[in-house]
Amino acid sequence: MIKDITQDALQRMDQAVIHTRTEMSKVRTGRANTELVESIRVSYYGSLTPLNQLSTISIPEPRLITIHPFDKSVIDEIEKAIMESNLGLTPNNNGDLIHVPIPPLSEERRVDLTKYIHQLAEEGRVAVRNVRRDAINHLRSSQKEDHISEDEIKRSEVEIQEITDSHVKTLNEIMESKEKEIMIV
Repeated sequence: MIKDITQDALQRMDQAVIHTRTEMSKVRTGRANTELVESIRVSYYGSLTPLNQLSTISIPEPRLITIHPFDKSVIDEIEKAIMESNLGLTPNNNGDLIHVPIPPLSEERRVDLTKYIHQLAEEGRVAVRNVRRDAINHLRSSQKEDHISEDEIKRSEVEIQEITDSHVKTLNEIMESKEKEIMIV
């Protein structure tokens, strides 16, 4: 019973870290990154479809993303979706390919993105702490129902706290890494 609760908490905390890492990878830095555009939804025959399902996305240069649509008739829709995505990118097309140059970030924009990264990291830490709270509450309620000793509950709480600390540390490392990436001129 205790192992199940601990295992469930570990998996849910892992999911929180993965989600935070994914969200941070979508934040634009001064360098090209396919994750920046691949989740943009494009209107394709009446349904919103992720860009990575409609095209091949590549990075031929550090500050350029190229998008090669499988169906050339959707080029205008892809350009429109990129413009509406609020990423501050301006796509150009030559009939076959869409070129998306990545402009360098201004100092003000870097500071704003750093604040946003901190916000994402805090949301991740809050999610991890919520999982910890749920797990500890679950342990305490199972103590009464299943007649588990107080010592076992305390040991499990310490173990859950250690798991929480390691996940928070991982989130902080991800945040610091992304912050350095943003601040590189």
